[in-house]
Amino acid sequence: MDKLQFLNDNQLPFAKLLALKFVAASETGVKAEMVVRPELCTRPDILHGGAVMAFADTLGAAATILNLPEGKGTTTIESKTNFVGPAPVGATVIGETTPIHRGRRIMVWQTRVATTEGKLVAVVTQTQMVL
Repeated sequence: MDKLQFLNDNQLPFAKLLALKFVAASETGVKAEMVVRPELCTRPDILHGGAVMAFADTLGAAATILNLPEGKGTTTIESKTNFVGPAPVGATVIGETTPIHRGRRIMVWQTRVATTEGKLVAVVTQTQMVL
């Protein structure tokens, strides 16, 4: 089974709740999209910061999973988000995760979240521990 199919077929329940769709996947990064739905928004109707962070966290975890040795797991141990701009309800956001460090015990990923029009929404850097 290829990595993209694996991620879409084996999504975590929370990823399903976000309704994210993986569109590219390899050991060196993942890409996914998510529609900004009203239940993911704050007032005014823009994507809630927590939803942005959850989206990015899911992508970083997925990228780590693709790099795990057999029988190992992962958990996020640190995450930092820089919010740059809004994503309005109805927009689709694209998240692209790339590695900063892929070690045996720790992996660090950076995720850029932008609208399909190319407007940057956030940059998230997270550290995943290999369990």
